[in-house]
Amino acid sequence: MYGRKTEISVGFFMMMGIACLIYLSVNLGNMNFFGSDVFTIEARFGSIEGLEVAASVEIAGVPVGKVKRITLEENEALVLMEIIKGTKITDDTIASIRTKGIIGDKFIKLSPGGSDDFLGDKDVLMDTESAISLEELVSKYIFK
Repeated sequence: MYGRKTEISVGFFMMMGIACLIYLSVNLGNMNFFGSDVFTIEARFGSIEGLEVAASVEIAGVPVGKVKRITLEENEALVLMEIIKGTKITDDTIASIRTKGIIGDKFIKLSPGGSDDFLGDKDVLMDTESAISLEELVSKYIFK
């Protein structure tokens, strides 16, 4: 039959396989067991047309976070963003909704200001620019 050496090697490879599955599950699921490496900020927009949860948040074209939640509050869209810790966002930063590429994926572009004060966890961005609606622009010029 099978020797003890074979059983030990099969057991070893099974344990390695299970460890790899656990590692992949944790990394692909973006789970954090040892504290969070992000902080949250909020911004209010008049229109977020096309913006979705998990959309990218970028500064100078570099991804620094993602959209965590979008809710409606007082007839405005309230967007909760998760930003990577260590990212310095000044309190006069302008958040605008932009289109990426030809396909039209929306993302939030943060344009830092010149202030010396930085936002912390659960702070609110005051300056925002809503999404530009292509349909509204076309209708303004056609029906002028």
